[in-house]
Amino acid sequence: MSFHFQGIDHVQVAAPKDCEGKARDFYGRVLRLEEIPKPENLIGRGGCWFQCGHQEIHIGVEENFVPAKKAHPGLIVKNIHVLKKILLQENIKIQEEPPIEGRTRLHVYDPFGNRLEFLEYINE
Repeated sequence: MSFHFQGIDHVQVAAPKDCEGKARDFYGRVLRLEEIPKPENLIGRGGCWFQCGHQEIHIGVEENFVPAKKAHPGLIVKNIHVLKKILLQENIKIQEEPPIEGRTRLHVYDPFGNRLEFLEYINE
């Protein structure tokens, strides 16, 4: 019997202790991701979870937190120009990146210094 991967369930982004307020503001209010409840048995660990399309983004508390400056999730966006406008209105610094064939993209850093990439597929 063989196996195969079907996709990604979630991506975890680390954050420092007591990160929940800033995480909810950035991921919830600015990025407009819907917060979803954490399972009861994980609530005591801190952090919060968000729905991102069919996947989830988990903001998890990490002892001795160090932000991920290179490693990052790549989040697919429809109408990336609208997201860019919102980010600029929020005074979030945007790093324009060279396009990848068939995709436009940009990078930002979350309030904890973690790198995030947003991509839009062209002609979809």
